Amino acid sequence: MLMNFLLPLFGILLIALNFKLLLNKPEGNQVMIDISRRIRKGADTFIAHEYRVVFMYAIFIAVVLGSLTAWYVSVAFLIGACMSSLAGYIGMKAATRANVRVAEAARTHKQLGPALKIAFLGGSVMGLSVGSLALLGILLVMFIFSHQLRPEHFEIVQNYLGINFIPIAMTLSGYALGCSIVAMFDRVGGGVYTKAADMAADLVGKTELRIPEDDPRNPATIADNVGDNVGDVAGLGADLLESFVGSILSVIVLAAYTFVLSGKRNYETALALIKYPIGFALIGLASCMIAIVVTVLKKVSNKPHAELNTAIVISAVLTIIGNFFYTSFALSGLNGLEMYGFRFGPHSAFLSAVLGIFAGIVIGLLAEFYTSDNFWPTRNLSYKCKQGTGMVISGGLALGMKSTFLPCLVLFGTIITADYFAGLYGVAMAAVGMLSFVATSVTIDSYGPIADNAGGISEMAGLEPEVRHITDRLDMVGNTTAAIGKGFAIGSAALAALSLFASYMFSQTSPGEFVKRIQELLVLNIINARTLAGAVVGASLPYLFSGILIDSVVKSAAKMVDEIRRQVKEMPGILDGTQEPDYERCIAISADGAIKEMVLPAIISIVSPLISGFLFGVEFVGGLLVGTTLSGIMLALFTANAGGAWDNAKKHLEQGKIEGLKKGSDEHAALVVGDTVGDPLKDTVGPSLDILIKIMAVVSLIFAPLFQRFKVF
Repeated sequence: MLMNFLLPLFGILLIALNFKLLLNKPEGNQVMIDISRRIRKGADTFIAHEYRVVFMYAIFIAVVLGSLTAWYVSVAFLIGACMSSLAGYIGMKAATRANVRVAEAARTHKQLGPALKIAFLGGSVMGLSVGSLALLGILLVMFIFSHQLRPEHFEIVQNYLGINFIPIAMTLSGYALGCSIVAMFDRVGGGVYTKAADMAADLVGKTELRIPEDDPRNPATIADNVGDNVGDVAGLGADLLESFVGSILSVIVLAAYTFVLSGKRNYETALALIKYPIGFALIGLASCMIAIVVTVLKKVSNKPHAELNTAIVISAVLTIIGNFFYTSFALSGLNGLEMYGFRFGPHSAFLSAVLGIFAGIVIGLLAEFYTSDNFWPTRNLSYKCKQGTGMVISGGLALGMKSTFLPCLVLFGTIITADYFAGLYGVAMAAVGMLSFVATSVTIDSYGPIADNAGGISEMAGLEPEVRHITDRLDMVGNTTAAIGKGFAIGSAALAALSLFASYMFSQTSPGEFVKRIQELLVLNIINARTLAGAVVGASLPYLFSGILIDSVVKSAAKMVDEIRRQVKEMPGILDGTQEPDYERCIAISADGAIKEMVLPAIISIVSPLISGFLFGVEFVGGLLVGTTLSGIMLALFTANAGGAWDNAKKHLEQGKIEGLKKGSDEHAALVVGDTVGDPLKDTVGPSLDILIKIMAVVSLIFAPLFQRFKVF
């Protein structure tokens, strides 16, 4: 066990080295440095305030968890919350220092390659933090509570309330819930912050005042750039860390319940299957480290897509090769694998995980197809500006809706095939495979907001148009990579949710159940009135959740719009450059709105299964989870892809790719409105829905025994 700590610890060492290497890069002139420091100060202030609020709630939840289950669940929960928070904090620190250095590299070299390399270097700190800290936390929890895996403790126990659970499964569920709670607060709080500022800056700056994006005369421009860091870096990191942990948890809990309910047969096999996803993920982390080091050390070309895709391919190929040999070492010679659904011996789970890797890549490519202006869907959307704003909005909605079908076909094929290879254990391993090289995928995702910030700094500092052209090209690629990252998170949520459903069904049983009943226990009767009613309510929850999020963004953006108009009216010198806007006031509005609005969505995700379970029981909650997962997946894919396409359609025109049209035209204003509609969809709603799905599943899993014992109706 102790040897396993070496890889995450080496990952932390690499984080420190990359951070130091980043700080050694030049920051540019004093104007650029001053702007960067304002962004850094705003991000630091917000994240410190947010985490104070988060940990107030986290401590309360930990006390409740410990009171209803066991004290060690609270400890694991707090470890998960700390790891998730730390990853977001470190990544944001790097991003707020990388932005100005990317702008300086573009200014100095006048080429994409050097700027891309620094943006990648800054993103690698976030990526490695996610992979290393997630695994370090799991290993730490399993090391502290290793006695729970001994044969005499590896069983269903009963606490003072008469609640039955398996200690190791409950402990790791607490760890995953801690990661998920922080991810929800980070994604919602950061999403409201960044999109309120972004929407207000675009609506007033571009469409009313007709000034360029990130123009220093726009009072909201600093808040917009701060938001990129707290929402798209810290929030993104916490989100993918939570998805990564959730996928590993789904495998471990499923293996634990299968072992205990089978009459505790073949202990060595169960222990190996519990440790297998962690070993698989560790090899994925090592592969990512190699890919990141290779990319950082080599000479980077001027082709962002090619360079980023190369990093992904190296990570995926090394993960597959390394885990082929690891599987032979870890699972060969074990008895009773067929009880877990293995059809092809020890490598059944490996085949399922590889299937997940390819499914993730295909879903990512589909996201790129629908959101990149290299392909016809987004290009066609861009040309709709010639017919007006309504056509841009309608076209984006149609694109987003159509974009859900093919990824769902991929998920369908993955679920069916992975289940054939290795049963539900295989489905859960497909989710692990999909996120096994999460360090590289988060690196690539984080590079996007860094490039976006660099573009803002270049505009505010009055650098040459060529510099902004370089950063805009990097940012366009970043929009696509962000959509790809969201596809990974959504796809893994769907796969992990299925195995968590199975664990939820298992958790309703009492000690003494035998393997002959396992298939019976997995039956959820959708014709049952309570189950069907739960599915209907569950299907509506993602829409209620999304509506609350969009309304939160709109309320904060409306306050920001009023503030921008007030400043321009009361300080007319802003527009001719003789007066400086009050940037701090806009930052305060965004921060205040985000802190206020982030609590309700988080409460909904926790309280919905609790109220449902205590009122109507386990069948209703089973239906609730099915409905939430199905509608949540569709809505997440739709919002992520529609929003990404609207954003890149706007940038397609801004890059001069539509003949006769340019910034400031009526057609450009139509695309700006489309981008504004898409902003809360792609950066607030879409990324939060996969967290909603997993929080509800984990909360239901933890409290299922209570639902049985204390339901009202």
